[in-house]
Amino acid sequence: MTGPQVVLVGPMGVGKSTVGELLAERLGCAYRDTDADIVEAEGRSISEIFVEAGEPYFRDLEREAVRAALAEHTGVLSLGGGAVLDEGTRAALAGQPVVYLSMNVGEALKRVGLNTARPLLAVNPRQQWKLLMEARRPLYTEVAGAVVATDDRTPEEVAQAVLDALELKEA
Repeated sequence: MTGPQVVLVGPMGVGKSTVGELLAERLGCAYRDTDADIVEAEGRSISEIFVEAGEPYFRDLEREAVRAALAEHTGVLSLGGGAVLDEGTRAALAGQPVVYLSMNVGEALKRVGLNTARPLLAVNPRQQWKLLMEARRPLYTEVAGAVVATDDRTPEEVAQAVLDALELKEA
């Protein structure tokens, strides 16, 4: 098999990393996160990249990280919340087993919090999250073959819902 078994997309704080690690464990495969790839390659946090080099520079790094991961990784892959903003990335996700993990704004603020190092939520997090989601929700939906709501579910329940949605069997 080429390409990932599962690709998780969704907003920051939805639990892509937690659920991704659980899925990888259940499927008996490796887990990879494109944000972690960028942090490792750059030797600095995503917040630092945004502040020091700007969002366009980060988006270039993100585009390349996603392209590389889709080509190389055969396990569970999580993409950064804004990866779907890139048209080339959306095209590359066509035909991939993509699941959009969704949540409502109340849940997002509970998980992401108001005192956060997330650069896109620095001012008025509730309003910023709503604006981000208005822009991104249609893109997440466009690339996803399945949508799994995470509200009021444990990570284990979300992981099971992803397996069910993709009709994958545990290892």
